[in-house]
Amino acid sequence: MSMSVSSGASPLRLRNFIDGLAVDPIDARYMPSLNPADSSVFAILPDSSAKDVDLAVNAAARAFPSWSKTSRSSRSAILAKIANLLEERIPEFALAESRDQGKPVALATEVDIPRAVHNFRFFSTYILHMDEKSTELDGVSLNYVQRYPVGVAALISPWNLPLYLATWKLAPAIASGCTCVLKPSEFTSVTCWMLCDILNKAGLPPGVVNMVFGTGVNAGAPLVSHPGVSLVSFTGGKYGLQIVFASNTFPLFPFPGTATGEQIFKNCAPTFKKMSLELGGKNACIVFADADFEKTVAVTLRIKSSRIFVERPVYLKYLEAFKAGANALVVGHPSDPKTDMGPLVSEAHLQKVMGYVALAQQENGVIECGGTLVTNVANGEKGYYMRPTVLTGLSPKSRCAQEEIFGPVVVVIPFDKEEEVIEYANGTKYGLSASIWTRDLSRAIRVSGAMDVGTVWINQWMVRDLNLPFGGSKASGIGREGAPYSFDFFCNERAVMVAL
Repeated sequence: MSMSVSSGASPLRLRNFIDGLAVDPIDARYMPSLNPADSSVFAILPDSSAKDVDLAVNAAARAFPSWSKTSRSSRSAILAKIANLLEERIPEFALAESRDQGKPVALATEVDIPRAVHNFRFFSTYILHMDEKSTELDGVSLNYVQRYPVGVAALISPWNLPLYLATWKLAPAIASGCTCVLKPSEFTSVTCWMLCDILNKAGLPPGVVNMVFGTGVNAGAPLVSHPGVSLVSFTGGKYGLQIVFASNTFPLFPFPGTATGEQIFKNCAPTFKKMSLELGGKNACIVFADADFEKTVAVTLRIKSSRIFVERPVYLKYLEAFKAGANALVVGHPSDPKTDMGPLVSEAHLQKVMGYVALAQQENGVIECGGTLVTNVANGEKGYYMRPTVLTGLSPKSRCAQEEIFGPVVVVIPFDKEEEVIEYANGTKYGLSASIWTRDLSRAIRVSGAMDVGTVWINQWMVRDLNLPFGGSKASGIGREGAPYSFDFFCNERAVMVAL
């Protein structure tokens, strides 16, 4: 079963991974996955159906009794070997991630794939040092808690951090003793498919991890609703959007859409399946006047905050420096070492993001820089490129400052008072994360305590400690990932009381 990426032009042909074997979809339906850099067909993947999902879930169910009773030390050894084998192939996986998702090869090499390695390595060691609660009741009873795996887990991962976020679910799932079926995004399935080869070589028993590829409608929905699935972990968007693309005007028209997170919640409720849902956000970046100016500008240029609130005394200075930095970012082919930003993941997503640029103009916003397509990328003339875009003149209540754009578009808004910016930052339906930039530690702690979000970074961004919870509030989802929170999700607890 060859699962590697070569420099050849022929598209990769993916197969489902069920019971340790590469399996063709039952209905023999396939779909293309395009390279965002040039819109060429990078891979052909199964357009799996409920029949394929059923095979995968049944394989996971057969593997569960044995795997759930496998010792922690044995599970740990397999996860550690997965980490080591993946680490040996970082360049190959990084190249595939870049071709599949569009991010620069350098970024995938330095961040995405090493973090996937770390996920397996971290959870491989964590399970060796877990402890459980025990009590004694007045000499009457010795009591303790047993933690045991729930069953077959459905894991659905997104396209923005394909292997990194897939392994953030896979690693704790199998470390805890669960078996699983993973459905990666149909836009970015290749590195997960390549991982199957490593799982086999590491000695993971057949059926412990299964993968079905395809769309959310044809494969994801049957997986979530399958009666053999006991719990669902999903990372992705909350709302669907219908995009109308006409003559480069990029109008955007929202409609009720698939409402993926809400639909998963409704599907799980009748059978009381455990759920962990991370549904995106509208992250706020708050820059106070006393912040380390150069560091703040440099880091905020690269963070995933689509709203930046800047204290008025430094607003104009910050805006000019931020615009200069945005204009200096190199938009180019992901294989070029000089590239700072590659293409967006798909043509439809590019249209959506450009639609918000058009919407900003309709809302009387100002395009300070960017807002245009990039069509002169060497070897990428048909790719999905746009300039990073800075918007001003918009209200915190405007749609561009309220709705998740998920692209290189940021709204910069001035503020005067601390209470005011707290209201702005919390004034959306989302609550995933925020960052605060100030030299005043008391203020940083005070403002962070007022944020209705799951994560706050102070004078930094994207530092991830897997010992801490990650997740959101409000429409950003329910549940937390990380240790011990992932184990709380993948395991149930049993109280045992022994008479003395």
